[in-house]
Amino acid sequence: MSRFAEPMTRLIDELKKLPGIGSKTAQRLAFHILRSSDDDAEALAAAVRDVKASLRLCSICNNITDVDPCVYCASATRNQRQVCVIEEPTNIAAVEKTKHFNGVYHVLHGSISPLHGVGPEQLRISNLLRRVENDQVDEVIIATNPTVEGEATAAYLSQQLKRPGVKITRIAMGIPVGSDIEYADEITMLKAMEGRREL
Repeated sequence: MSRFAEPMTRLIDELKKLPGIGSKTAQRLAFHILRSSDDDAEALAAAVRDVKASLRLCSICNNITDVDPCVYCASATRNQRQVCVIEEPTNIAAVEKTKHFNGVYHVLHGSISPLHGVGPEQLRISNLLRRVENDQVDEVIIATNPTVEGEATAAYLSQQLKRPGVKITRIAMGIPVGSDIEYADEITMLKAMEGRREL
């Protein structure tokens, strides 16, 4: 194995900590940074420092933001009484792409996973419960991932959030548009049948 100078080894080790980055990719990135101009390298370092210093969680929905409350929670044009519950901040982009949801969000920062030691107390649920208890919500749309953990989280939330006057819904799941029913597994087909609607 070739040995690198200690600063290069340290940079490679830090880059390997990023998701989806293995040893080879970390080496390529480290050498790219080394070959970059001083200004480019400093801009990268400053961007990393700025992200850590400037971003925080919204006090209402837990979205990552540089202002509190975030742009969704502070918006006068969004329906503040319709809350879409998602697992991660990155899920907001997928919902926003539809251009059909005008409510607000609540970010859990994970899902219930007993195998990984993640229970409801590790998720950001308490401020969602407060929003519902304070009569600030008409509908909660549970948009957790269609995984075992996502389903467990959805079941737990639906039980905890049940209140008179609060509608709890789950996003529909099933056959993706453009795919062939022949290749659908039984769970996907079951969800598609359960989520059917009248034409």
